[in-house]
Amino acid sequence: MRAMAMTAPGRSLELREFPRPSPGPRDVLVEVGACGVCRTDLHILDGDLPAPRLPLVPGHEIVGRIVERGAEVRDLAVGERVGIPWLGWTCGTCGPCRGHRENLCDTARFTGYQIDGGYADYAVADARYCFRIPEGFADAEAAPLLCAGLIGFRTLRLAGAAESVGIYGFGAAAHIVAQVILHEGRRLYAFTRPGDRAGQDFARRIGARWAGGSDELPPEPLDAALIFAPVGALVPAALAATAKGGSVVCGGIHMSEIPAFAYRLIWGERVLRSVANLTRADGDSLLALAAKIPIRTQVERFALSEANDAIERLRRGEIEGAAVLVP
Repeated sequence: MRAMAMTAPGRSLELREFPRPSPGPRDVLVEVGACGVCRTDLHILDGDLPAPRLPLVPGHEIVGRIVERGAEVRDLAVGERVGIPWLGWTCGTCGPCRGHRENLCDTARFTGYQIDGGYADYAVADARYCFRIPEGFADAEAAPLLCAGLIGFRTLRLAGAAESVGIYGFGAAAHIVAQVILHEGRRLYAFTRPGDRAGQDFARRIGARWAGGSDELPPEPLDAALIFAPVGALVPAALAATAKGGSVVCGGIHMSEIPAFAYRLIWGERVLRSVANLTRADGDSLLALAAKIPIRTQVERFALSEANDAIERLRRGEIEGAAVLVP
């Protein structure tokens, strides 16, 4: 099979030929129809996340059809279309796993990080961490749901019953969770890089009541702020925009250092918290809701060999919505 491989942090991906993998007893082999390009991929490629397996096939927003299954797989059949997310394996026996909080498993392994991912023609996945994709979504449109969608969904749920919600960093995750926010009758406010008029116009087209720079305050105090940009300086900015009793939820797996801020910004029972990965319940809930709303993802397609171009354009903030590789 063809795959775009990472050979060392800081280097461009290389198009290589690998033997087609075989599934283990509890795995499925999926022929990749599409794989999203996620900001987490940038953190892996840049060395922000330590000790990836090398050489590594990145990619964890995978949609495709099962072409082979392991001997112990019963719930999925050859020919079914599934999605493969970031959380790729857990032990199943620790306290968090037994308590349906498998996202907190200490020995978890992740797709496109410790497990080869979807920048390839084929990918192997643990059948426990494959989700059936609803009808009505093309492969490329479904791919961003597997991470941008799931992390955005979990971030919103951890914000509680907030009525006014601000989003910092209006990219792939934001443009999906924004549709959930509006579907649930909440008020949406969008924050982009200062001066990013195109990003602000994009947010308004989706339904934001107000869109401005991250250095501005919204027209009303927020009940919750969701941060998707990996910029620690946004934490005090979001706290300043949030009402007493509100929440600031950091949705990324990596963020630059958070600068010191005055106690008054968190005083008043404001809550600051992070999001870790996803649970299988998150996947089932989001995909059911995505079909009901229905969520519409905006994607820009790239050939597999164009992965480096997609990555650099994502890095520069030139992708409106999500970038998706289509082998």
